[in-house]
Amino acid sequence: MAPEEANIGVITLNRPEVLNSMSAELLAELDKLLEEIQQDEKIHVVVITGAGRAFSAGPDLKEAQQLDEAGVRNFLETGQRLFEKVENFEKPVIAALNGFALGGGLELALACDIRIASEDARIGTPEVALGLFPAWGGSVRLPRIIGRGKATELILTGGQITAKEAERIGLVSKAVPADELNSTVMWTAGTIATKAPVALRQVKKILSKVFEISMEEGNKMMTDLCMVCYQTEDLKEGVKALFEKRAAQFKGR
Repeated sequence: MAPEEANIGVITLNRPEVLNSMSAELLAELDKLLEEIQQDEKIHVVVITGAGRAFSAGPDLKEAQQLDEAGVRNFLETGQRLFEKVENFEKPVIAALNGFALGGGLELALACDIRIASEDARIGTPEVALGLFPAWGGSVRLPRIIGRGKATELILTGGQITAKEAERIGLVSKAVPADELNSTVMWTAGTIATKAPVALRQVKKILSKVFEISMEEGNKMMTDLCMVCYQTEDLKEGVKALFEKRAAQFKGR
């Protein structure tokens, strides 16, 4: 993890020699870093990216081939739990897709709140070409994000798409030139980092449930969680700063 810059924590998947494929060790390290970031009040936003020319090409298949049936099941469930942690993380998480985001790499990105891609990125779900399918959450998250029809096409064909196509279908929020990726991601993260941390935590709880709850349930959640914000010092600071025409200085309480 890189030192935080303006309340931003950057996690870099660092196995560039194998396109940042995810071994059990890498998954464990990512889990550990997320726990550390969760406890660090200075960090308000997390960025996940990859070293070299890939975000991640997915699971480490060489390692997976050495596992017995119980080991494979554990590997699958470990990835599922970790990506669920990313999805439900209290602090906003941005995926910076700097190259190949394939298979499990895409599934990690899908668990993040925002995805921004370099224009030269290649994004896809090649698992069926290997006799598998996206099982680290992708077969559920991808249809929720881009719709069942397009997700079904990508998964069943094992297709790869460009970053521009991913932007067009809503899989990534932005596709930018490679030399602008870092600045765009950090600008986005920095913008979010200036907002009230408690409010960010509460609204994330709702956003993660939008496909699972009724409008009635959503209204109740919004009322209950808004009341949490109502009791914070940050709300008082935000309103005061508005009238004083200055940037708010939130403390996360």
